[in-house]
Amino acid sequence: MADFTVDHAFSGFSVDDIDAAREFYGTTLGLDVQPNPMGFLDLRLPGGGSVLIYSKPNHEPATFTILNFDVADIESAVDELIARGVETKIYSDEEFPSDHRGIVRGGGEGPDIAWFRDPAGNVLAVMQTG
Repeated sequence: MADFTVDHAFSGFSVDDIDAAREFYGTTLGLDVQPNPMGFLDLRLPGGGSVLIYSKPNHEPATFTILNFDVADIESAVDELIARGVETKIYSDEEFPSDHRGIVRGGGEGPDIAWFRDPAGNVLAVMQTG
């Protein structure tokens, strides 16, 4: 049997506009985004790890949350996202009952969470787990 030795693993997702992704993840969210030699982006995550963001001409937004950001204070995080022009109430109250900012309360059965979209329509979330 062949040796299966992994040196590095990472996740990836597609976008329809790599420049819009660079602006959103780098400037709007303030994350570390580095150009990749293949013309893609490397999103370096706080706490380690990275995600490859690649352009795909026939991109379709993911129907699930592609990235979750654990924050110490969801109220402040959502207020900051809104101040930066990010819409955090993307689901109806019938889907996920939330306050006017889109924060869904876990009520002890899960984290407090708010979802938002990147420019390509992919779903992201901020959540307070502690």
